[in-house]
Amino acid sequence: MSASVPVPDPHRASRPHGGVPPGETPPGESSTGTGAGPYRPLTRGWGMGPLVLICLVALACALFFLAYAIVLDL
Repeated sequence: MSASVPVPDPHRASRPHGGVPPGETPPGESSTGTGAGPYRPLTRGWGMGPLVLICLVALACALFFLAYAIVLDL
């Protein structure tokens, strides 16, 4: 099976500097914006409750492994 080569259209010939005629392709910047909706300022972040809970769990794990290491060393 042979591949057919399309015949170039003389009205769509490339421009002298290799550019594409206006209207052929959409501009590259049209879909790269970050705004997908109305602007909402950033919030402060996590509340104190989850942060304290994570710190307490981390402290409990550290104390458990410290006590476990002391018991195994004896």
